[in-house]
Amino acid sequence: MLEKFFQLKKNNTTVRTEIIAGITTFMTMAYILAVNPGILAEAGMDQGAVFTATALSAAVATLVMALLAKLPFALAPGMGLNAFFAFSVCLGMGHTWQFALTAVFLEGIIFILLTAFNIRELIIKAIPINIKHAISVGIGLFIALIGFKNAGIVVDNQATLVSLGSVIDISHNAAPLVALITLVITGALLARKVKGALLIGILVGTVLGIPFGLTNLPSSFELTPPSLAPIMGKFEWNHIFTIDMALVLLTFLFVDLFDTVGTLIGVSSKANMLDEKGRIPRVKQALFADSIGTTLGAFLGTSTVTTYVESAAGVGEGGRTGLTAATTGVLFLLALFFSPLFLMIPSAATAPTLILVGVMMFTPITKIDLSDFTEAIPAFLTIVMMPFTFSIAEGIVFGMLGYVILKVLTGRFKEITIINYLLAALFILKFFID
Repeated sequence: MLEKFFQLKKNNTTVRTEIIAGITTFMTMAYILAVNPGILAEAGMDQGAVFTATALSAAVATLVMALLAKLPFALAPGMGLNAFFAFSVCLGMGHTWQFALTAVFLEGIIFILLTAFNIRELIIKAIPINIKHAISVGIGLFIALIGFKNAGIVVDNQATLVSLGSVIDISHNAAPLVALITLVITGALLARKVKGALLIGILVGTVLGIPFGLTNLPSSFELTPPSLAPIMGKFEWNHIFTIDMALVLLTFLFVDLFDTVGTLIGVSSKANMLDEKGRIPRVKQALFADSIGTTLGAFLGTSTVTTYVESAAGVGEGGRTGLTAATTGVLFLLALFFSPLFLMIPSAATAPTLILVGVMMFTPITKIDLSDFTEAIPAFLTIVMMPFTFSIAEGIVFGMLGYVILKVLTGRFKEITIINYLLAALFILKFFID
């Protein structure tokens, strides 16, 4: 039944490969179950309730992706968007978390409409093929940077922006050393073509973290998920026609739109799922999964749900169909009842996986036409601006603006579509709004 529904042979994969890929994706993004409740609690939300909302919205959205789009992508409340929700909208602008949830709910409704009328699909199709490949490479650098940062190998530095952390000072912080050892072991497993290498690496890192106190072994299990009652359906409708609501809503829309577009394109490019015209299979259904997840997530009580770049970890393990996503979705459901088990995995164990996924995401650089500067420069801007601005969306902004401007200045107007012009105008307008 699984073979027929997900067409495993056609996609050159197996049930075992897909399940391992789904577990790997889950383990690289399970941190959101701990991080998201902590961030939204800063806005005054009930932390336990947010945990339940996070797990449920991730599970439902990912299962929609699995069963409707049949693609190996997982979804959950997005990092960055949750920080904007808590620290900008609530703490910065002084609005209630109910106001912020209302904005997220409206965003989801708008995305459902944009997807139904193929507007989001048109945007994806309008992105030039070289920039699509560059998005994959840029995401590779971005996700590797996240891995280095999560492990403490790369740290903040006021003088040089970033610098090398204390990688051998185990008395102060053993995470960098554990991550580096795990990185070497996992890299060797990959080189030897061991099936499930990334997942094995995460397990090795978790075990290595025990004597250093990085792996928090659960002392007990709470099998009952926290109630959603304090946050579910708590909207604030009396401010929906205000300027503040418009600004907040536009920010949510812009960041989520291009983060999702970038992730779908980048991971699809790495998995060789793009057709000869650079199109993603069943992209409309994939965008519906994102829209439904955001709308449902807001009702349950969490910030914007988006497609996760950590899906690349599962693709790196060979995941090619919705069975990968289905596995991840089921694990999010199980996490509701076994949260201490899943949350004990330290970042030092998952960081090496993100770094190695960065290597895997880098391969489409060979497909980029570097001989034509009107193609090479926009591709380069797309690649470098993602890690430099810590944003997939900003990488797309600089890449698309560079593409349109250079094509216009060199008189190659026929290579620019109307959608390209509209996107460029939107991106320029964004700079003025910011």
